[in-house]
Amino acid sequence: MAPIPARPARSRGRGGYWLYLIPSGLLFLAVIVVPFLMNVATSFTRWSGVGTPTWIGFANYTKLFGDERFWTSFEHNVALIVAMAVVPTIVGLVLAAALFDYIGKRFGPRTASALRAAYYLPQVLPIAVAGVVWGWMLHPSYGAVNEIFGLKVNWLGDPDYALATVMAVMVWFQLGYPVVIFMAGLQRVDPALYEAAEIDGASWWRRFWHITISQIRPEIYVVLLTCTIAALKVFGPIFVLTRGGPGSATMVPSYFSYLNFFEKVNVGYGSAIATVLALIIVVVTFLFLRVQERDS
Repeated sequence: MAPIPARPARSRGRGGYWLYLIPSGLLFLAVIVVPFLMNVATSFTRWSGVGTPTWIGFANYTKLFGDERFWTSFEHNVALIVAMAVVPTIVGLVLAAALFDYIGKRFGPRTASALRAAYYLPQVLPIAVAGVVWGWMLHPSYGAVNEIFGLKVNWLGDPDYALATVMAVMVWFQLGYPVVIFMAGLQRVDPALYEAAEIDGASWWRRFWHITISQIRPEIYVVLLTCTIAALKVFGPIFVLTRGGPGSATMVPSYFSYLNFFEKVNVGYGSAIATVLALIIVVVTFLFLRVQERDS
């Protein structure tokens, strides 16, 4: 009988790789999967956080889809997607290209790196600290913004200005992230493309449109996806700046869920809001990935 050939060393050791995934898998199970399933189960109950939950089926979801405050909060979330994903991506792309293709060449890489760090600084600051500082700057009585421009506007307390003000703050806060990602992506672009275009007489805007955007398209998808997810689940800035007010002018689903969880002690309804928000994030992520695959 012919001897059975031995398995290659690479095949024998391949199964051992799964051992390294066990710690992260257990952590993911304990921190993400189990709490999410518990949240979904709670969403089908009426519960104040103490005592025994009462099973009520889809009553929380029926109430949710007819709740005008939820739909209003979701509209505000769409506005924050513009402020946290669309605007920072567009402006960040222009800034990154300018720093890489213009500032870096004319003033040196150190200047470009210093400016990149300055744009990224808001991302380093704790949300609570940045929110408190912006609250001081936008205060209607002694805020620096009103003092500088000679205005008397209650930026965060007036329903007509509150959402737009929060959007402006979030553009400032979010801008550094796409700048850093895009500048990292530009490092892998062949410099010969820019040199050839410049020799052919292409302007900076033409080089930006035909070379920069097409070459770092994967990074653009990543930034749009991650910033959109961050906008959908935004909580900290809303909590620090406005707490969803004035009235419901800056209410978003994540804070609406928190409000029902901890202030109204309607845990079942808050869980339903959180579950719907999680499903929306999953669907948006799936659609982004499908579009990226189709475009690649």
